[in-house]
Amino acid sequence: MVDDARLSHINAAGEAHMVDVGDKATTVRIATAEGHVRMQPETLALIRAGNAKKGDVIGTARLAGIMAAKQTAALIPLCHPLMLSKVSVEITEDEALPGLRVEATVKLSGQTGVEMEALTAVSVACLTIYDMAKAADKGMQIGGIQLLAKSGGKSGDWQRSKE
Repeated sequence: MVDDARLSHINAAGEAHMVDVGDKATTVRIATAEGHVRMQPETLALIRAGNAKKGDVIGTARLAGIMAAKQTAALIPLCHPLMLSKVSVEITEDEALPGLRVEATVKLSGQTGVEMEALTAVSVACLTIYDMAKAADKGMQIGGIQLLAKSGGKSGDWQRSKE
């Protein structure tokens, strides 16, 4: 469901532009996103044992996610460069997938939200997991990338409903 029928990055002439956030109130803004990498049980065991050819898959993916959140404005054309105060990336094993679940939380005190930074952190962490384990399992699947929650700003708090 669309909260606002007007897209903020499109002007009256239908052209893409960067939104002016200069008059917005500075508030604490937090966003959390998630995603996963589905893999063969043997690949998960290889990662768990630390035997991937490229090294520490989970540690490297966590760092890649943190770095990606900080570089979001360089990757997504109309995003503002932000001074993030916190980025956390948690990667957990999920035998039910089987695979790894990635969750990122990003925080700042500023004039625009950090949803894109959280989503970018998750996306790049998942891509890094794939890259580091592809020698063992080229059939891995990345999926479920979505915003879980956001707080702060004029639009207030939002949380994905548990379906």
